[in-house]
Amino acid sequence: MTKIEVNHSTIQAKSALPNDCKESGTQKQCKIYIINSSPRKGQNTDKMCQSFKKGVEEKGGEARIVYLNNLNFKGCRECFACKLKNGKNYGKCAFSDELTSILNDISHSDGIAFATPIFFGDVSGVMKSFTERLLFPNIRYDKDFTSIAPKKLRTAVIYTMNVTKEIFENDYLRANNSGPIGLFESWIEKIYRKPERICGYNTYQFSDYSKYDAEIWDVNNKEWQRQNIFPKELKSAYEAGKQMASM
Repeated sequence: MTKIEVNHSTIQAKSALPNDCKESGTQKQCKIYIINSSPRKGQNTDKMCQSFKKGVEEKGGEARIVYLNNLNFKGCRECFACKLKNGKNYGKCAFSDELTSILNDISHSDGIAFATPIFFGDVSGVMKSFTERLLFPNIRYDKDFTSIAPKKLRTAVIYTMNVTKEIFENDYLRANNSGPIGLFESWIEKIYRKPERICGYNTYQFSDYSKYDAEIWDVNNKEWQRQNIFPKELKSAYEAGKQMASM
């Protein structure tokens, strides 16, 4: 995997950024997209997304949750139209499907939150397909992988997972962002801004663990986590939504 170096000196002060929320009367109105790549609506990842959305709305922002699994789209087709000099699709994905209008809307929004369950130590496959279409057109093939995104969007990442914080940090992030999740976040920072990270650890996955082959998990521990820790993680998502809408 290629390690992405982020040049923090190129990140402008908040007041100088072109994507500050637009004034709506006396209140600033922000448009935030929350990209949910979980196939399970109403479950852990979706609950985190809903809390984040409430936080945005609490500050007067507008938030839309996009359920990727409801869309008919594919990942990058390697046509390279987004890299063709003087081409009509330079800097944007040329392939047309149900994702196209959403990609365009995101490019003119104020912020984006990437929400995904962790599968095999990485983001979900549908999130990978989405980010291929969103991120790849917004980098140049120069020595610095320079961002050509229309805006330096505010960003957040929301993860839900079966494992503990220690496993997540040691195996998935790794030192210097060298793990699969670390690399995912490095690309987001390279193209937009450093993402705020919100995590739901050791989540309760099944409604009834006795019906599933899941003996590796301590059900009592997971139930305690669901009752005592997950509400705090939902609160963190809510606060992150408020923060994004306030920037």
